[in-house]
Amino acid sequence: MQSPSRGRRLDAVSGPFTPRTPRVVAARRLQRRRDREAAGRFLAEGPQAVREALARPGVVTELFGTPAALDRHADLAAVAARADVPVSEATDEALAALAETVAPQGLVAVCRHLDVPLERALADGPRLVAVLAGIRDPGNAGTVLRTADAAGASAVVFAGEAVDPYNGKCVRASAGSLFHVDVVRAPDPVEVVAALRAAGLTVLATTGYGEDDLDDLADEGRLAAPTAWLFGSEAHGLPEALTAAADARVRVPLHGRAESLNLAAAAAVCLYASARAQR
Repeated sequence: MQSPSRGRRLDAVSGPFTPRTPRVVAARRLQRRRDREAAGRFLAEGPQAVREALARPGVVTELFGTPAALDRHADLAAVAARADVPVSEATDEALAALAETVAPQGLVAVCRHLDVPLERALADGPRLVAVLAGIRDPGNAGTVLRTADAAGASAVVFAGEAVDPYNGKCVRASAGSLFHVDVVRAPDPVEVVAALRAAGLTVLATTGYGEDDLDDLADEGRLAAPTAWLFGSEAHGLPEALTAAADARVRVPLHGRAESLNLAAAAAVCLYASARAQR
């Protein structure tokens, strides 16, 4: 087996960090939103998230790992070391304190916030954008972010009272896609819609009571244009002011007896309908 210190920069020279090591304590505070906001940092847990974070230069500021995990993922430790990112060995107990899962995978990265201003996200003429308006569930938000990335969206906007995109559950549900798209946080969803329309995007609001059927839009070729999709919370949907500001209110057709689709499923259907039309 490779020596734990070979080929990577180790900062825990006196032995693995423990839950009481000041840097572990400081990193653990990032599990709270107010501390993430104050520090401009968040935690990315597991080898997949760490790999995607390291692929964006300057994002990772520290990598914690158990000796076993750093040996198992020596390639990630080496990438971090080459980028002059501190690699800190930590005990299983310290990693468990940093992780928010029942079975931690032994790696946690401290990352800088990725926020991009809406104006910059729209500057290059995106063809597909997802807007999460007031979505509070982090698992749903992360899954929609992952789906938007897979469908080719270039930006995901967290608008209004939406969940923090750097919430641990949201980061995990995104499966690394958080590091692939422009992440925008905007306080006023109506202003977001105005900016999207000014940038030349057709804004479509999803609602179970929409007058436009998704299949009809696809058949009529109306999804081929640059499009922004508005998704609301599963419990309350989109507010009336927001649906009124959109170019169209779209319902996903239900051909069976199901009462509705959950948010993530509906978002996947809509985003992939646009992706197909645009290609």
